[in-house]
Amino acid sequence: MKAVIIEEFGAEDVLQYRETEMLKPSADQLLVRVKAAGVNPVDTYIRTGTHAQRPALPYTPGKDAAGIVESVGKNVENFKPGDRVLTTGSLTGTYAEFCLCSPDQLIKLPENVSFEKGAGVFVPYATSYRALFHRAKAQSGETVLIHGASGGVGVAATQWAKNAGLRVVGTGSSDDGKKLVKETGADFVFDHSSENYLSAIKETVGEVDIILEMLANENLVRDFEVLAQFGRIVVIGNRGSLDFNPRLAMGKDASILGMSLFNAPPEAMCEIYGAIYDGLEKGYLDPAVGRTFPLAQASEAHRAVIEDKAFGKIVLIP
Repeated sequence: MKAVIIEEFGAEDVLQYRETEMLKPSADQLLVRVKAAGVNPVDTYIRTGTHAQRPALPYTPGKDAAGIVESVGKNVENFKPGDRVLTTGSLTGTYAEFCLCSPDQLIKLPENVSFEKGAGVFVPYATSYRALFHRAKAQSGETVLIHGASGGVGVAATQWAKNAGLRVVGTGSSDDGKKLVKETGADFVFDHSSENYLSAIKETVGEVDIILEMLANENLVRDFEVLAQFGRIVVIGNRGSLDFNPRLAMGKDASILGMSLFNAPPEAMCEIYGAIYDGLEKGYLDPAVGRTFPLAQASEAHRAVIEDKAFGKIVLIP
């Protein structure tokens, strides 16, 4: 089978596409034929070797994928060959034609969801659910500002928030991105490449209760310009350090909350799994696929997920 292998940490060129030995499931595992694999920014951070999660080398990257169960071990009861599934993780990595999973790493994929969309589900939808409901404790009627609402996590957060009765302020920069933010359901859309966009938000919408922050090193200090008293900022993404005066938080009794999906306890993950399946089946969750790349072009996909203006999910096709 073909797979992407990383033998050393580094830049995009460490991603090697090559023939590897076919996988065989043990009694407690499943073999999944990958139809599409999602690319997340966190995949690139792990690839550099600087992320808190540092896999043993060599490894195949990827957690998100969608496909068909090819075969199951004798002890597996809840899945059978032919089942459509999406992955919440993998024992062997999803940037491959096949991957091994344990049963608790799979969610059945409803028939109304394509494999490309299914590959864009778990990390963005689980991350945004945890940020909104577990960390920020979002409540119906509150206002949430979603920075980078045209990206995978931003699209997911908007859909969760609207279904839960929140008022959504989304930002983007490209014309296509801002159009996607509006189509996803945001009540207000602003261009975060404009110098005065936060003033425009405050004048048009007022102060916001929650901010989902995708690039804290650039935005965190200025977020307090629009954050309401007792507001909450959840840091989802960050790419550097910054000079921060804690009095900004003190003056508003504000909370700055860090989060990593990998820290979610088992009971939280079970809640997230159930919410994702329910949302996909009922249709209020609808992943946006921005670009697709052949699996052999994983390095280009990694470059795009960081450098391109966010517009939906980037997906690899084996």
